[in-house]
Amino acid sequence: MASDAGVPSVSSAQSQDRLDLFKTLGDNTRYAIYLELARSPRPLTTAEVADMIGLHPNTVRPHLERMRDVGLIDVQVGGRGEIGRPQHRYSLSSDAPSLGLEPPVMPVLARMVLAMADRLGAAAEDARAVGRDEGARRSAPFRNAPSSLEAFVTDLDRLGFDPIVSDPDDPLDVAVVAFANCPFGELARSHPELVCSLHRGMIEGFLETMGDAGVRHFCDVVDRTPCQVTVGDPA
Repeated sequence: MASDAGVPSVSSAQSQDRLDLFKTLGDNTRYAIYLELARSPRPLTTAEVADMIGLHPNTVRPHLERMRDVGLIDVQVGGRGEIGRPQHRYSLSSDAPSLGLEPPVMPVLARMVLAMADRLGAAAEDARAVGRDEGARRSAPFRNAPSSLEAFVTDLDRLGFDPIVSDPDDPLDVAVVAFANCPFGELARSHPELVCSLHRGMIEGFLETMGDAGVRHFCDVVDRTPCQVTVGDPA
């Protein structure tokens, strides 16, 4: 792993972009819109959003545009809506910050999949292998990143783990990445062998595909220490 792979550097432009996101969500109406989009299993039209939060579509529309401008939401245009206008459907952007929200169907699906895995006798290594495949897939957009650690931490942040990286001056050229939040928390506590193995596999697959760092040690929910991973030069 390159010697500069410590705490990922965040440019002033990136910091400003993230500040703009949270400033945008500081408005009560935009925050209400964000909640409805986060909970919905499908993109919503302007009229649907307006109806859900009890406002007129003309009031909601500029808020949606502001949220799109800062990268919080994506828009699909197609079909015809009110008075012949092209219909816009809004959904959260893949880069939107995680607030621990998800469509209500997703936890149900996750529980059923885990129950099915138990019923079929899936082992930790099966989950780890599936996780590796997903981690390798998730690394694809980062192939040209200057640091695999920076890319890895960015992806963890997008997934909602709120990663915290250790002191960059570690003399052993390793970094400990702790998970301040676990979006899989409830399921991990009930199925630690499968869920934590999936997560470990995702990390291993991501870093192995990037090529210049690997997992030295992984602490999951059953360990006494906080959930974290130690990343260093590949063996």
